[in-house]
Amino acid sequence: MSVVSQVILKADDDLRYPSSGELQGIQKFLQTGARRIRIAEVFAENDKKIVDEAQKQLFRKRPDYRAPGGNAYGQRQYNQCLRDYSWYLRLVTYGILAGDKGPIEQSGLIGAKEMYNSLNVPVTGMIEAIRCLKDAALSQLSKEDADEAGPYFDYIIQTMS
Repeated sequence: MSVVSQVILKADDDLRYPSSGELQGIQKFLQTGARRIRIAEVFAENDKKIVDEAQKQLFRKRPDYRAPGGNAYGQRQYNQCLRDYSWYLRLVTYGILAGDKGPIEQSGLIGAKEMYNSLNVPVTGMIEAIRCLKDAALSQLSKEDADEAGPYFDYIIQTMS
């Protein structure tokens, strides 16, 4: 949920107008809108490039994941890893656009962690994968834009830990 929606719902629940502090929060949200949209466009336009770089980084660090018995061994498992990379990149993009981690929370990251555990996919490997995704994605951005986007990746990493 965006900052604007949150402010409106909170004020409505309290039967009041938004406070000056809440309005300043909306103003800041609107001022950063062009940056958030720019980041989302970069991620969308470079999804395949980002995912490819992230998987290269991960499998260079952890070749055992692609080896027989590894969680990304075989074409099917490998394709599922790439699918997950794109899913996490989209989640980060949704959060950035909303200016809030709510869309990431609502995706069910806790459930994803439990799913990985039940499938014997090492969660530590997923955390490392998200770190590689973060590095690959942020390398496509200016420093200012990377500073804006980084905390959304960090949130996923913390939640998965």
